[in-house]
Amino acid sequence: MAWVVLVLSGMLEAVWATALGRSQNFRKVWPTVIFAAGLILSMAGLSFAMQSIPVGTAYAVWVGIGAVLTAGYAMAFGGERATVMKVFLLLGVVGCVVGLKVVS
Repeated sequence: MAWVVLVLSGMLEAVWATALGRSQNFRKVWPTVIFAAGLILSMAGLSFAMQSIPVGTAYAVWVGIGAVLTAGYAMAFGGERATVMKVFLLLGVVGCVVGLKVVS
């Protein structure tokens, strides 16, 4: 159960990070609300997962999932240029996250 919550929390990290970028320094209401809700839920899930998953592993997985999804979303919809090398490196992060689960 902790791993499922951790993965969902990592996904919410991508939500709040994207919303933060769209909030225009907290001047836009809905992106700011989504940012705050996503941040609170993401942190709560990370905290829950850390009760049974070691802190270093949980944090690395959480950040990895959030970073890959945020960068992937930006490349797909946010105007960030996707290159073969960027995609390859993001896949490397995914491999590391999977590896952390396998060795845990």
